[in-house]
Amino acid sequence: MTAHQYSTDDLDLDLKWWAAANYLTVAQIYLKDNTLVRQPLTAEHIKPRLLGHWGTSPALSMIYTLLNRHIKNTDSDWLYVTGPGHGGPALVASTYLEGTYSEIYPHVSQDTEGVRRLCRQFSSPGGIPSHVSVQTPGSIHEGGELGYALVHAGGAAFDRPDLTVACVIGDGEAETGPLAGSWKLPAFLNPRRDGAVLPILNLNGAKIAGPTVFGRSNDEDVEAFLRGQGWDPVVVSGDDPRQVFPALERAIAQSHSSIRAIQDAARSGGGGAEFRWPAIVLRTPKGWTGPHTVDGVLVEGTFRAHQVPLSGVRTNPDHLAQLETWLKSYEPHNLFDDDGALVKELVALAPSGDKRMGSTPYANGGRLLRPLRIPALEKYEIPIESPGAGFHETTRVLGELMRDIYADNTRDDGGGDFRLFCPDETASNRLAAVFEQTDRCWQLPVEEWDDHLSPDGRVMEVLSEHLCEGWLEGYLLAGGHGVFASYEAFAMVSVSMMIQHVKWLQHAADLPWREPVASLNVLLTSTCWRNDHNGFSHQGPGMIDAVIPLAPDVVRVWLPPDSNTLLSISDHCLRSRDHVNLIVVDKQPHLQYLTLEQANVHCAAGASIWDWAGTETDTAGTPNEPDIVLAAAGDVPTQEILAAAQILREWVPYLRVRVVNVVDLMGLLTPEEHPHGFPETKFVDLFTADTDVVFAFHGYPRAVHELLHGRTNAGRFHVRGFNEQGTTTTPFDMVVLNKMSRYHLVLEALRRSRRVPEKGSELVDYCTSQLARHEKYVVDHLEDMPEVADWTFSASD
Repeated sequence: MTAHQYSTDDLDLDLKWWAAANYLTVAQIYLKDNTLVRQPLTAEHIKPRLLGHWGTSPALSMIYTLLNRHIKNTDSDWLYVTGPGHGGPALVASTYLEGTYSEIYPHVSQDTEGVRRLCRQFSSPGGIPSHVSVQTPGSIHEGGELGYALVHAGGAAFDRPDLTVACVIGDGEAETGPLAGSWKLPAFLNPRRDGAVLPILNLNGAKIAGPTVFGRSNDEDVEAFLRGQGWDPVVVSGDDPRQVFPALERAIAQSHSSIRAIQDAARSGGGGAEFRWPAIVLRTPKGWTGPHTVDGVLVEGTFRAHQVPLSGVRTNPDHLAQLETWLKSYEPHNLFDDDGALVKELVALAPSGDKRMGSTPYANGGRLLRPLRIPALEKYEIPIESPGAGFHETTRVLGELMRDIYADNTRDDGGGDFRLFCPDETASNRLAAVFEQTDRCWQLPVEEWDDHLSPDGRVMEVLSEHLCEGWLEGYLLAGGHGVFASYEAFAMVSVSMMIQHVKWLQHAADLPWREPVASLNVLLTSTCWRNDHNGFSHQGPGMIDAVIPLAPDVVRVWLPPDSNTLLSISDHCLRSRDHVNLIVVDKQPHLQYLTLEQANVHCAAGASIWDWAGTETDTAGTPNEPDIVLAAAGDVPTQEILAAAQILREWVPYLRVRVVNVVDLMGLLTPEEHPHGFPETKFVDLFTADTDVVFAFHGYPRAVHELLHGRTNAGRFHVRGFNEQGTTTTPFDMVVLNKMSRYHLVLEALRRSRRVPEKGSELVDYCTSQLARHEKYVVDHLEDMPEVADWTFSASD
């Protein structure tokens, strides 16, 4: 990299740009009219509600200013991720000053009226949020939920060798658990094929109502912490802009030079030497350049500068006068011309085109997205001679499919367009076939006894659901494809992250300039029903409940009953855009039912009547109205429903039983509530209009009842599912404890059947005795009864 002298003239210009950004930040928070203060300020110019955050904004604008200069000097590609998400007005101001904002939103023009509209819209009805939201150009990270800035930055850098991500981390955010885990990024970031992340830990000393841990820690301790995580930090501090600006400019340039040296060494074959990625610790006052004191109380540099330092400007003349003095301290008449446009000498400071951080395609990943090459599924099909006659570890085929996706989507430099993220469970989840193509990613020392561990590996295993989810989110938003696989119960750790991603995609769909991105695909396995060697802590299907109320245009929940349906669903999900796909299927051996051709038809339909399992068709082949409908969603529920259907066929063959399998859970909603909702005619074709339905469900029964609200005679659905019962026990004991066993389902069917069958009382006695026998057998023998453990489906009488 060529060194550039930072002259006094450069400093003066940067301070003027910074003043313009600070001015627009304050104006957005306070003003609805007279936004360039060309007339004396009055209460009528002030917004009725003062919303927004000032305290973190000056530092964010300073960093943006100096990155602009560095980008122009080096012609490099940068993405700006801001953990202090409440600094929204600062980022909106910077993207407006560089011109990107007006290009995307032409009504917010580069003139006096445009400045007025920019200010009026901020945190206002019909306007934009106060965070660095999806509406903000250049953003992939809203920051409203603290803790995920560095993990999103890392995800965006994976497989983007030309990108450097400047990630600003607030010292309040640095207190969160996810951020603490995110510092371990150097153990996973490969300089040969990946981009780089430059963390900038901005310590302004305070959060909303008090001091921060890092803010009150001395520099030596903060530096020691970062070094222990694999970084090489440099400290920049001060409260005099004319000193801090040159120091930070030098730190950014030197950090980027170090990054390039690390990458050049790795890409020229000399990457074996130990190195540390640079990081910057930036200490500046909270609310810098704002009111020093208000009503005799210190504000600047304290938690009182966090939000709105002057809160009484509409009713307190002293506050109003202080606000006018504050705004004029930036000398807006020297920043904006008579028409309200930024003066030309400042316009020239911004990079051009896509080099502008507000316009970078890395923050609009759909512009970089390439279709994923997915092999034909027939290669992985599980042969089916007879439905339910044989067992297979259901998820193993997905590992084989992802192995070949890695192979078909890898670049010459070792990077690619696809990654699997998993918290140390890839092999446990029966996905180990991916290691036939690539290893686990690991930049720290490798020992001879390690298994599939190498610097060039591209399976991302780290024992943190937060990092797996966050890395994948950043990876997708920067243009990649991927899967997050996790034990079902512990994926709940990241559920709030998933909710935020759903919200992002929901709003992105309303922005034509946001190109579609690959869907967030989450595989939940090691499920609540088959944690044979784990305890109660490993049983929790609550993520389904967390996502089903969310944006219907985004959320999908899939419950494949076997391997071939998993293949079909996975193929669909990996090709989809702008969705969050929750795929719930267990890793253990399960009965297999459908050929791949049948699975494709079944998955496209979302639910089907399995004629081969029911008895509603008479010997002449004529269908009859069923006396009872048995339905299932999920692999274990499907097995138990089929077993119940077989028991009914054997004991009461004249009872007309229909068996329905649901694979697309959101189909239970009405079409008005979800785009996958079954039309009423289809819903009635599946479940009839008035026959009772015994429904075995993978998760909590209330989820199905919630989805069925508004359907025809919803009270006829009797749902059995997980009810927070069980611990380390046998597979069948789990369904018994939760009253979803085949015997419980048969008893429920007999209670709800349209006709009371002959021999019904004898069947009740049989089921009751079998449950009692199971209770004693499982304690005496420590395993399930043979007729359960070895059961396979048979349609013969």
